[in-house]
Order: sequence, then structure tokens, then C-alpha cells
Amino acid sequence: MFIKPRILLASAASLLALIACNSNNSPQGAGPAKDAVAAIVNGTPISERLVGLMLKQRTDLGREANAESRNAFIDRLAMELIITQEAVKKGLDKAPEVSDRIELGRQSALVDAFVQDYLKNNSISDDMLKAEYEKIKAQVTGTEYKARHILVENEAEAKDIIARLKKNPKAFAALAEEKSKDRGSKGNGGDLGWFDPRGTVPEFGAAVAKLAKGKFTEEPVKSQFGYHVILLEDSRPLQVQPLEQIKPALTQQIQQQNLKKLFDEMKAKAKIEIVQAPAPVSGPTQEAKPPDSTKK
Repeated sequence: MFIKPRILLASAASLLALIACNSNNSPQGAGPAKDAVAAIVNGTPISERLVGLMLKQRTDLGREANAESRNAFIDRLAMELIITQEAVKKGLDKAPEVSDRIELGRQSALVDAFVQDYLKNNSISDDMLKAEYEKIKAQVTGTEYKARHILVENEAEAKDIIARLKKNPKAFAALAEEKSKDRGSKGNGGDLGWFDPRGTVPEFGAAVAKLAKGKFTEEPVKSQFGYHVILLEDSRPLQVQPLEQIKPALTQQIQQQNLKKLFDEMKAKAKIEIVQAPAPVSGPTQEAKPPDSTKK
């Protein structure tokens, strides 16, 4: 599709987006007792809370969590524990590459826990949402357009379509359904709905902005996707969706901004020393010596 998705709510940090995907997976409410055990493998217990977490993840994906799935999770955890025990017997947990991966996993879990704790204790109020919404509204300027287009491979075909439209402008939708390469719009007669031209390829956006309402381009518009014939149906000042419609996304954006600010402050206070690794030694080299002129 040649039109880029319009984004009114930009993400401030990718970290929250990654962790937010996991936030719904954390158990809610009263869970099993801290020391509850689901199974014991060679004397090592499998926590009931761990099984419960896996069942919660399953239900969050819209899948049923029943006795069968519970048994399957316990069986999986038991097998993993058996393999882990054998790996420890072999001393594999002491290998540098393995211990490094274990440490990375530990850090990842703690980062996740820190973020979830922050979100839990720093909720976003309605006043904060309204203030951010008004800020966005003030920044949104320009015009959005409602248009149709027909996308074809070559200029000659586009010119032929334009010639046919000059004879019958009402044939645009039918020609789009018949000729257009854009699968996303051809079924709707080339209708693109309302869009911000800044979110389209430059050639297309510039052509739309020059059109008068009800007119179509009398010359093919070339872009990286082919040749466009464009019909402008309407235009209006760029609008922001109502607050209630974007409230979840706006809440997440503010959380991301607050987290990024917190992380930047933490980093500024931290003492970070970059230690350069020594340059690799390619092998011993011998310094060239001048010939001994005393020898004949």
C-alpha cells in the first residue's frame, strides 16, 4: 500500500512497548500460597505459582485453561527441570557463555518487574490525559483529504484512463475496480477515505494538495508504485479523534514518556565507564633490520 499509516500518537520509547505486551500476563488478585507445590522432581519442587502463571498466559491468549492444559504444563516443567538437573551435574551452568545468558535473563526479569512496579504506583490521571490531548490538538495543523485513485503500471495506461474519464467523469469508481493495482482500494472503487497527505508518498501528496474538489489529475502521477490517476472528493482541516477513542493509546504514550524521563534521569546519575577491549594481536612481527655492511 502506497499510503503510510497515519500516526498521531508517537511512541516515546520502545522499551515499554515490549514490556507492555507482557504486563497482562502477570497474575492478578489472590493466587496460590507462596510455598504451594504442584509437583516434585527428584526432590526439587515445581511451584504452583509458576504453573498458575503459565495458565494465565494461556487464557490471556484466548485459549482455555483446563485440567488437561495444567497437566501438560506440569509435564513440560518437569522435563525442563530434569534436563536442568543433568546440565548442572555436568557443570554446564559454570560455563561462561551459559552463566552470561542466565545473568541476562535475570536482568530482563528485573527490568520487567521494575517497570510493572512503576506503572502500578504511577497511574495516569484524567487531568494528565486531558492536558496531553490538548497539547496534541494544538500541534495538529494542516488539511486532510478524501480521495480516490487508480494505480496502473505504465504511463500509457494511465493516460488512456484519463481520456476515458474526460468523456465520463462518473466512471472513476468502475474504472478503479477494473484497472487499479491497489488491492486495498480497488474493491471500493479506489476510495482511500480521509488521509493526511504527509502520510503518503511525496508525489501523491503533492498532487492531491493541488487538486480542486471534484477534479481529477489530467496527467499521470508517477511514484515508486507506478502511475496514479487521482480524484479529489473533499477536504477539511485535519482533525484529531475524540479523547475517548484514543484514551488507551494516549495513556500508554504518557507512560512511555514518563518512563523515558525516569530512565534518562537514572542514567544521568549513574557512573558508567566504557572500558575499551584490547586490540587483538594478529601474531608476532619482526622488525626489519638493515643489512650488515661488515659482512662480505
